[in-house]
Amino acid sequence: MRRMDAAMISRLGTGVIGFLVLLTASRPEAAPVSVKLSEGSVRGFVVVRSLDGHAIANGEMLQHPKEGALESRLLLNFDDGSVYDETVTFSQAQVFTVQAYRLRQHGPSFPTSEISFDRKTRRFQARVQEKKGAAEQTASGDLEMPPDLYNGMTLVLIKNLRPGETADVKMAAFMPKPRLITMHLQPEGEESALLGAHPKKVIRYVVKLEIGGLTGALASLLGKQPADLHYWFVPGDLPAFAKFEGPMFLNGPIWRLELATLGWRTKDPGR
Repeated sequence: MRRMDAAMISRLGTGVIGFLVLLTASRPEAAPVSVKLSEGSVRGFVVVRSLDGHAIANGEMLQHPKEGALESRLLLNFDDGSVYDETVTFSQAQVFTVQAYRLRQHGPSFPTSEISFDRKTRRFQARVQEKKGAAEQTASGDLEMPPDLYNGMTLVLIKNLRPGETADVKMAAFMPKPRLITMHLQPEGEESALLGAHPKKVIRYVVKLEIGGLTGALASLLGKQPADLHYWFVPGDLPAFAKFEGPMFLNGPIWRLELATLGWRTKDPGR
């Protein structure tokens, strides 16, 4: 999964696919994440499963250079006709910087939303419908875009953390007006997996959302503590994404996203 971090409070994203946790006075201020592994062109296939292992969606992760930056997209097509389409454009000159973001999701599996913002104009547009039959809400205007704003960048950021390192960054959540939320990226533990018969160490990262102390519309919308998000990576000089588990929108079901291989059609017996 490229990024599950997408608009995580009102609808994951980050995209994403984000990592949120209660900030205390001892935590460092959020800051841009330094580039340790430069990103390049990528194309891969993914599958989304319910926790019982049933496949409910398939899709692609695509990343390529575009106008001096990189454009990364996660496109998921669900069996029930739902679509999750998240694109983030970012630069990587010493630190990662989001230049533009777009999220479109609709269908029975999701609350409908179309969200976009751009660093050049510092403007946003948002259209959301929390559930079928509910009134559609829209908003547009200026958006505060600090240098550590990272909608849709979760997988990239994790790959650029040193062993044991954490990072506090931000994301924008849209309800439909934007709010900046602090995210915390944190390794949670080690596990063991198998590649064929060969064991592989895997690092599990946790993403927490803290809503304590929030008031007004945000507290009313959230209502309860959202489920944790988890990402698994095989560590090394080139960390490899293994899987994601968590909701893809606020209070949504827990889904699992993994890398997928192509299936092959049975050959025509007459050939």
